[in-house]
Amino acid sequence: MDFSPSPMEDRPPKGGGENGEAEEALAEFRKKSAIIIEEYFDNDDLASTADELRDLEMHSYAYYFVKKLVSTAMDRRDKEKEMASALLSSLYGDLISPSQVYKGFHKLVESADDFTVDIPDAVDVLAMFIARAVVDDILPPSFLSKTASLLGRDSKGLDAIRRAEKSYLSAPLHAETMERRWGGGGGRRRRNSVDDLKRRIDDLLIEYTVSGDVKEACRCIKDLGVPHFHHEIVKRAVVMAMEKRRSEGVIMGLLKRATEEGLINSSQTSKGFSRIIDSVEDLRLDIPNAEQLLQGLISKAASDGWLSASSLKPLRPAAAAVVVDEGKIAGFKKKAVAMIREYFLSGDVSEVSCCLEMENEKYSSPELNAAFVKKLIDLAMDRKNREKEMASVLLSTLRLPSDDVAAAFVMLIESAGDASLDNPDLFQDLAMFLSRAVVDEVLAPKDLEEIGRHSGDGDPSGVIRTANSLLGAPLSSERILRCWGGWAAEDVKWKIGSLLAEFEAGGDAAEACRCIKELGMPFFHHEVVKKCVVRMMEGRKEERMWGLLDRCFQMRLISGSQMREGFGRVRECVHDLALDVPQAHTHFDRLLRRAHAQGWIIQETHIN
Repeated sequence: MDFSPSPMEDRPPKGGGENGEAEEALAEFRKKSAIIIEEYFDNDDLASTADELRDLEMHSYAYYFVKKLVSTAMDRRDKEKEMASALLSSLYGDLISPSQVYKGFHKLVESADDFTVDIPDAVDVLAMFIARAVVDDILPPSFLSKTASLLGRDSKGLDAIRRAEKSYLSAPLHAETMERRWGGGGGRRRRNSVDDLKRRIDDLLIEYTVSGDVKEACRCIKDLGVPHFHHEIVKRAVVMAMEKRRSEGVIMGLLKRATEEGLINSSQTSKGFSRIIDSVEDLRLDIPNAEQLLQGLISKAASDGWLSASSLKPLRPAAAAVVVDEGKIAGFKKKAVAMIREYFLSGDVSEVSCCLEMENEKYSSPELNAAFVKKLIDLAMDRKNREKEMASVLLSTLRLPSDDVAAAFVMLIESAGDASLDNPDLFQDLAMFLSRAVVDEVLAPKDLEEIGRHSGDGDPSGVIRTANSLLGAPLSSERILRCWGGWAAEDVKWKIGSLLAEFEAGGDAAEACRCIKELGMPFFHHEVVKKCVVRMMEGRKEERMWGLLDRCFQMRLISGSQMREGFGRVRECVHDLALDVPQAHTHFDRLLRRAHAQGWIIQETHIN
């Protein structure tokens, strides 16, 4: 996701009224932030610092806290520098959102010239903070290139970014080096990796369900030392209770005890349940009656007095669908993963299509298509650009029902908040997949609004907003198609020309349609239309070419919009064609009237 701040965001509010109040609020936040930072450097207490920042309840100004923390540490000892990095990692995602961290570092880079006045080695120290943030997965690597493009050549901030990239992030074993640079690497100040924390949470929950020792389980929760991450404990415990019904009473008893003793506070408890509500559609793939089970647990917790049900958004009722039992869904998901991994190795689209059709015939459930698409994109986002490109090509070739694809993106967006802890670029990648699906005509632009409506209030992850921004940019289709290096216009034009030449010689329409489909670029089918029309204008087997276009249109392989664009592109170059085809204008007008009569292009549509 693009977390770069907009120009309007950077301007402090001015004037009276609400803007004046906002200006006063920011000034008050700055004052309190400075006090909190100084106290943290004195006591080295992550938990109390997090509580103090939480009490301010001013998340939209968190970027200033990031800037102030780092800029203060830059002029201190290595101990404070390490403490600052550890605190940012601890607060990331809970109290400070990814976009606020991004904006805070953006502000730091912009102010680099000012820092050098008082801190001689400011460029090098700032470069180390940037590199450390990238290593700690709180700043996406794309921050370097995107921010560098906005800075002047003489900017000290640009020097810091280049040094971070070339001197620190490109060095061998750079992650280990950066973690030890300021004497870190041990103790509670060093941020536990997300994977390690999740593993430890799972271990303590499993051990507790076996032993039933609630006192020991509470001690283990306390020893984790991550009160800002207790929502993960709540989430995993509740999901375990839904999966293992025999352990439900024991697990809910632990959460009740931990909440009543203040070990897990009410906001973390509500957040844990809210995260499950957001991902309940995904859970339904493994737990068919997930909504009913979750609603029952919420009601029980509320009646026992340790959960405020009013703080949660209502559960959406499950959409009516053919019920597929848990075992079959689990079996399909395993097959889907195997199919996708094999596809990434072989690139055989037809094999995937055949296997997916067999599974759909067996179960006849739209949930399977959605589950497959979600798995496809999930696996691709954890891999290189090659696999991302292959995933988009496969999605455009399969031509699954748009409702199933939209349902998959709803599930992906709802689970993005959790997954982004492990993949900082996930929001950006997901927005790119979504915009690519629109360009590939897998989804219609109107589907984005529907996906956003079902993905939570206000598109909190920003995926829909980013996708719309990508689609609204100049030359958006070409830019989106090149994002993973999988599209070259000249290469595709050559392939289209070759298949049409082969069809012109052999006349196998079925084979030509198969080749057009396997191009995997329905957004570029206007090139097929253009080349066919030009061939017909040149007098090259008009009826054969016309028959191919008609077959493609009837099969919905070439859409009406692509037909219109193809004829429009011929109209643009008809003057040049007239140099070689004297009657080019007459031929084009005749073919256009024929296309109108055939229903390829609506009569009222004007071809520019």
